[in-house]
Amino acid sequence: MGTIPSETIEQIAAANDIVEVIGSYFPLKRAGANYKALCPFHQEKTPSFTVSPGRQTFHCFGCGVGGSVFRFVMDYEHVDFPSAVRKLAARVGITVVETSRGGAAEEDQQREARRLLLKLHAEAAEWFHNNLMKAQFAAPARDYLEQRGIHRQIIKNWQLGFAPDRWDALLKWALDRGYTRPQLLRSGLVKLRDESDTRSEIYDRFRGRIMFPIHNDVGEVIAFSGRLLKDEEGAAKYLNSPETPLFRKGNLLFGLHKSKRALIEANSAIVCEGQIDLISLFEAGITNVVAPQGTAFTENQARILKRFVDEVVLCFDSDTAGAKAAERSLDALLQNDLIVRVVELPRGEDPDSLVRREGKEKFENRVTSAQDFFDYWIEREMQATDVSSLGAKLQLARRLAETISRVHDSLMRGEVVNKASARLGVSPADFGTLLSTRPRGTASSEAPESAHAQAGPRPRHDIAMLCLLALRDEAARSFLLAQNWRETLEQVPDAEILIRILQSELHPDDPASLSAFMASLSPGEEALVSAWLLQKVPADAETMVEKWWLGIRHAMLRRRLAAAQNRIKLPELSTGDIVNLQKQILDLTQELHQLPKLSSATKIDS
Repeated sequence: MGTIPSETIEQIAAANDIVEVIGSYFPLKRAGANYKALCPFHQEKTPSFTVSPGRQTFHCFGCGVGGSVFRFVMDYEHVDFPSAVRKLAARVGITVVETSRGGAAEEDQQREARRLLLKLHAEAAEWFHNNLMKAQFAAPARDYLEQRGIHRQIIKNWQLGFAPDRWDALLKWALDRGYTRPQLLRSGLVKLRDESDTRSEIYDRFRGRIMFPIHNDVGEVIAFSGRLLKDEEGAAKYLNSPETPLFRKGNLLFGLHKSKRALIEANSAIVCEGQIDLISLFEAGITNVVAPQGTAFTENQARILKRFVDEVVLCFDSDTAGAKAAERSLDALLQNDLIVRVVELPRGEDPDSLVRREGKEKFENRVTSAQDFFDYWIEREMQATDVSSLGAKLQLARRLAETISRVHDSLMRGEVVNKASARLGVSPADFGTLLSTRPRGTASSEAPESAHAQAGPRPRHDIAMLCLLALRDEAARSFLLAQNWRETLEQVPDAEILIRILQSELHPDDPASLSAFMASLSPGEEALVSAWLLQKVPADAETMVEKWWLGIRHAMLRRRLAAAQNRIKLPELSTGDIVNLQKQILDLTQELHQLPKLSSATKIDS
């Protein structure tokens, strides 16, 4: 992958006012020169989340998170740095052009190919959408959606579309727009008539289908799912794009680009099977919803979900296929330590029909009262087994034990063992002998990464003061840069952050350059810097920086002098070593004497 030039990052930071960006997510209230709100990253009753328009930073004095506008988008949206940069660039109409790390032509080609694929998908989504909204041939699709409660505004909200029931409608449209045959094949929007012959005729993959654009978590269209409008023998009701350089079905959750903030706030995800189910729930006001691209969760999808929530509520159809899908999802969900509950829907109902018939409140009540998965599953297995038969009972016990062995959390595992053994009428100890000694997947599982890091450990007071001055005062920064700072600080503990501040090209009076600098830091370092940027600068900054720097120089020279005086006492030294040490001791002593005397306020122990 390429890198985003620092000039571009600065330009994007300068164009995105942090108060406007954060204010688009939740309301901010003015508090003097700054703005305040309840922190979105931890529970609190008194606002400690502070946004500085002057410094273009945020910081929470409760949980310690903080940083630039890029850090806020990363933590709030749960995206990586390049995605946050692109999102903020799109907000202000800036084009992000990445540069190759080694000038590699192959990287440039891959990046350009990805850009063209994204452009093709975005334009195809708009073409499908215009068909559905305006074309006469799409009238039956509009009627169908209207019957399902999907009105024009919902169609617009989700950019739903329609693929004409013709073999080459999209193909001709795309060729007219300048897209090539290889690009169209790579996108998956067309396919070969003869898969064994790359030169064979190509035709539209999606025909006569209602089109659902599939977005990645930053909102880019990367694939499509098409629902057949009229049943055809041998044709699948739903057809997804094939796997492409943009799209990996098992790595994506439908609707996540719209629902991720609601997931974080609820700390719970309602999972349904189909796109229409999800859209109906979302438009009814139940927004913490996602749908896998298929019926069962993959490990990657579960891992993505764990970034946002601790609990999953499965809301699959009430038929046998829905129950099987819930069971197939369990393994991946358990391996990521997610709590799983199940909504049992009335027979013949799905989330779409139920929320339209009962309304939001009753559906939410069903979610609130959803059974723990193991209660639901054990009961279902018991009902399907003749427990009067010893052989059938043993087989059931082994099946239950195999699944329970996948539970990582020891407390949850013990609870489930108690439930299963009670329903089987055996002791927990006897049932426990059937369990695997190590939950499946433990060896390869990774602890989920924290969504955001708190401020790292503060450096010692003298270094912290110099960091504050170098970040906030141009004259103080100039003074430090005029010193032999690198040689001195490399010998001082805890000085790494000050070295990074001084070697950067930041300008204390330019918030955009501060944002670009913070983008190069770790989350903990960025939170530390954001706290310094909100502190008051001493009125006599130039005097203070000289005193603190003098204290550090004194301490460093005293440490070096003490080390040389101790070393010269060693018995195994050669004459040459002794001469060199004597000269070093003399030089250090003279250098110490030449430094101005320290006041007690700035004197630092060695």
